[in-house]
Amino acid sequence: MDVEKIRKDFPFLDEKKVGKKVIYFDSAATSQKPYSVIKAVDEYYKYSNANPHRGTHYLGWKATEAYENTREKIKNFINAQRAEEIVFTRNATESLNLLAYSYGLENIKKGDEILITILEHHANLVPWQMVAKKTGATLKYAYLKDDLGLDYEDLERKITEKTKIVAFTASSNVTGELTDVKRIIKASKKVGAITIVDACQLAPHKKIDVKDLDCDFIAFSGHKLFSPLGIGVLYGKYELLDQMVPYNMGGDMIEYVHEQDTKFAKPPTRFEAGTQNVGGVVGLGAAIDYIESIGIEEIFNHEHELASLAYELIKDIENIKVFYPKNSNVGSVVSFTFEDIHPHDVATILDSKSIAVRSGHHCAMPLHEYLGVSSTCRASFSVFNTKEEVEYFANQLKNVRKVMGL
Repeated sequence: MDVEKIRKDFPFLDEKKVGKKVIYFDSAATSQKPYSVIKAVDEYYKYSNANPHRGTHYLGWKATEAYENTREKIKNFINAQRAEEIVFTRNATESLNLLAYSYGLENIKKGDEILITILEHHANLVPWQMVAKKTGATLKYAYLKDDLGLDYEDLERKITEKTKIVAFTASSNVTGELTDVKRIIKASKKVGAITIVDACQLAPHKKIDVKDLDCDFIAFSGHKLFSPLGIGVLYGKYELLDQMVPYNMGGDMIEYVHEQDTKFAKPPTRFEAGTQNVGGVVGLGAAIDYIESIGIEEIFNHEHELASLAYELIKDIENIKVFYPKNSNVGSVVSFTFEDIHPHDVATILDSKSIAVRSGHHCAMPLHEYLGVSSTCRASFSVFNTKEEVEYFANQLKNVRKVMGL
């Protein structure tokens, strides 16, 4: 893979126009956008802008074609059975909330159990807290082993006949672990539980095949895989989507409306109320094209190599603690903290050296509480990052203690 050629695809690397050099190690929060995606969105708004599905005029037809062509592209990207299993949302958070309201509240009852893992992002945790509280169900957690890898035996023990939903991340945004999705789904299916996969940190890096996984639902955000902000995807098996009642209601999600009654449209339309972010959808389609032009496995191999290099270079720095489950399958994230320096101070010092890392709890407060820390720094890598950048980062991290007078 020609990284130097790929770097030319990303305008944020233009130091003159950005205002300074930026070594961007925050792709797990949001990805930078290549020129091809920016151009696709720009051209949509210039030449195809209209409401999809609602007009018989030429621009309405062009907008509808762009919108639905991307739905078909995503179907192929994750190997869904049919395009009608792809629902467009604002982001993965909205996708997971849709499931909590339209599936969880409608199907979970007192005495049922919902199982998640301690690795979860708040978006796949807080909605299930809400469902449990409103229905009287029990929310249970699967925890980690001493080496920070997910404890699958603990998880499987906690799947019982009472378990109705198993919702879990495919890749932790803190430890970087790629969970064994097929193993979890197989164990869940033995008791008939519905499986919900948060694939935000997986979709940009690894091939997803929903037929092979046999998951019931998957959610991911476009902005983490090179597309614009404000566009997300919910995949669901059609027979499940067809049984769900929408929680967001209004225009374009109906078949008939009378004064006292409404008949909803078939999926996915019933879940796409109001004017949608068609520009974002177009950008997502262009982002998928960009990923496939490079090869998603090549992207993963490059990013994983950088993360592994970063871990090796920083793990022995004085007073550092790295949360990296090296005995598990890991991706492109390395989180760490110093015992005597606050992560925000670390991130600020690194920023002064043109290195952008994330600091905080990364919307995973229960995981940080479990790990015994309030927050961490996180370096996350993408296709445009280089070994030289990682080595520079490691050297600057070693100097943080000196800057702090330690």
